[in-house]
Amino acid sequence: MQGLSVRSSYLFTSESVSEGHPDKVADQISDAIVDLFLSKDPEARVACETLCTTDLVVLAGEIRGQNIMDTEGNWAPGVPEEIERVVRETVKRIGYEQNGFHWETFRFENNLHPQSAHIAQGVDASGNKDEGAGDQGIMFGYATDETPDLMPATLDYSHKILQRLSEDRHSGKAPFLEPDAKSQVTLRFENGRPVRATAIVVSTQHKAGYDAGENEAELHSYVKQAIAEVLPAELLNGETVYHINPTGSFEIGGPDGDTGLTGRKIIVDTYGGAAPHGGGAFSGKDPTKVDRSAAYAARYLAKNIVAAGLAKRCTIQLAYAIGVSEPLSLYVDTHGTGTVPDDQLEAAIKRIEKLGGLTPRGIRTHLGLNKPIYAQTAAYGHFGRSAQGDLFPWERTDLVEDLKSAVAA
Repeated sequence: MQGLSVRSSYLFTSESVSEGHPDKVADQISDAIVDLFLSKDPEARVACETLCTTDLVVLAGEIRGQNIMDTEGNWAPGVPEEIERVVRETVKRIGYEQNGFHWETFRFENNLHPQSAHIAQGVDASGNKDEGAGDQGIMFGYATDETPDLMPATLDYSHKILQRLSEDRHSGKAPFLEPDAKSQVTLRFENGRPVRATAIVVSTQHKAGYDAGENEAELHSYVKQAIAEVLPAELLNGETVYHINPTGSFEIGGPDGDTGLTGRKIIVDTYGGAAPHGGGAFSGKDPTKVDRSAAYAARYLAKNIVAAGLAKRCTIQLAYAIGVSEPLSLYVDTHGTGTVPDDQLEAAIKRIEKLGGLTPRGIRTHLGLNKPIYAQTAAYGHFGRSAQGDLFPWERTDLVEDLKSAVAA
């Protein structure tokens, strides 16, 4: 497998979207449901899809869990009401109180139903059979030393610009902002390192009147200042091109402006196009779904390899079959930056017993994934975040010494 680029000089671009983007509203609702169900039953099975549009939120998908729903589709007492409350609280926290999409007044449909018995028999442990993967698929993890978070710089900065706008909107510092926003950062790389921001795009929903005159100038000035506070100063200069609300007006936004669906921002969620993607989304899925848990494990491995100084860049691929516990393959590519051969890193990973052979159970146990920790992953990226307490455990760098020892063995 070849890396995305072996050129020393090039432009690269990544985008991000805010918590108020309609697809991210859907992701956050789906993961709020995952957290609700895992808080009731850590072994709950959840595949929750959300659609949100003008004055409407719809849930659909397959679930199973004690104190949630039985195999006949009967809800435990009070659970449907809890689900609707969590959905409305999620939308309220994001900040939607607009004509066309208001957390108190949108119409709500709950179409969740029992998990297929045929899927369940493949996933569940029984007799001598270990817990199997919740589906087939390929998952990728990636890390690079371009930023302190060991993330691609273009995506890292795109996320952080929108996080700054969100913080200022919620705090009242930027009261003219509304929840929906997008960003895009283009960087020039020399010798594989980011040296200059050539173009930055920010489109942000705004209150009425902020698309002309002094109000528009205030919004543009605020966004440029926010960018300057996020990006390293050496990347910005007089040649950097800014496109701020290039359509002119962005008053109608969120699910009223564009329908949102769970799982449609998988490149934003991962590495901004700087690494391959297996195609599976994360949000709305419990951790038996390897689309989610194995992608987290792959990031964990790649990040620890880079943090250990064993490579400057690292891509990991894992593959699984539904109902089968052992991964079908493990692939490591350090893109020519490794201090040891890639096959030695593959062998070293397999020697680390605490990883449990990278089975679904081994991953969930080592990273502690059967907890209500997913709502905070559903906006501003699943990777490059700070591991705090139970949150973002795949961002820990506690495997560094194990990797060094295994490589030396």
